[in-house]
Amino acid sequence: MKLSLIVPCYNEAENVELFQEETIKAFQGCGYSFEIIYVDDGSADATLHNLRKLHAGGKCPVKVISFSRNFGKEAGLYAGLQYASGDYISLIDADLQQRPEIVREMVQFLDENPDYDVVAAYQDRRNEGKVLSFFKKSFYRIINKMSHVTLQPEASDFRTFRKSVRDSILTLGEYHRFSKGIFAWVGYKTHFIPYTACQRAFGTTKWSFKKLMNYAIEGIIGFSTAPLRLATFLGSISGIAAVLYLIAVVLQKLFWGIDVPGYATIIVLILFFGSVQLFCIGIIGEYVGRIFEQSKNRPIYIAKEILLPPDET
Repeated sequence: MKLSLIVPCYNEAENVELFQEETIKAFQGCGYSFEIIYVDDGSADATLHNLRKLHAGGKCPVKVISFSRNFGKEAGLYAGLQYASGDYISLIDADLQQRPEIVREMVQFLDENPDYDVVAAYQDRRNEGKVLSFFKKSFYRIINKMSHVTLQPEASDFRTFRKSVRDSILTLGEYHRFSKGIFAWVGYKTHFIPYTACQRAFGTTKWSFKKLMNYAIEGIIGFSTAPLRLATFLGSISGIAAVLYLIAVVLQKLFWGIDVPGYATIIVLILFFGSVQLFCIGIIGEYVGRIFEQSKNRPIYIAKEILLPPDET
């Protein structure tokens, strides 16, 4: 098998059939074999029903992995990587914002450039609000300063890579996954290409602002210990400030006879140092929580149904 296309799906019932038609059309006459691996991430609509039909249709090799519940896109990508048998693996969304024709160009680039292992796409133009754009740019600036790996701004999960990259990623069994950081961490020589996202064929995006914020926090905590150092820094600064203030109060009382400030000052200091302590405890709690989740050694996903081509079953 030359190419495996991994397609995570969550409530994409209207898109999966059209996606397969467009993919077959895009790779018509390519001269090599390919398969499509659909990962149903606990969809609540008819996505699984339509995927069963595509698997039975036999128009191209299709694998279907259906989760017992919604485990998230990162788990879907991990499951797809486990079942990919191609020499090249591509990650692509089912909504056709990322076109399969670009995947064919990625494969051609890897064939012609054996020194490269990954071709990753980034959006050159985004149709989104200024507020969301500001937060995304700020996220990349923050994480690239904090982390020991560098993330390409605007880069997405839309990429094609060699099997050796897949094997390296599968060795990372962490429960809380951040694929952009994982690709940067494993390394390999990467070529970035621009692309313009098309309009969704059907439906609406599953990424709300809240989910994007949670995803950003996962990335920062998963690939940087800088927040812990920030907690130490804040604790040190507040401690020094407290000592200096104590010295100032003692000097005022002993040499100038000024009364020590009373109720209002005490309340302000308690609130200030209390908030610093709670902030630092919150940062530590985020890391401890992830250690707790990882220590349970639970699987990244649970598959309730797996459909494979007849020759692999």
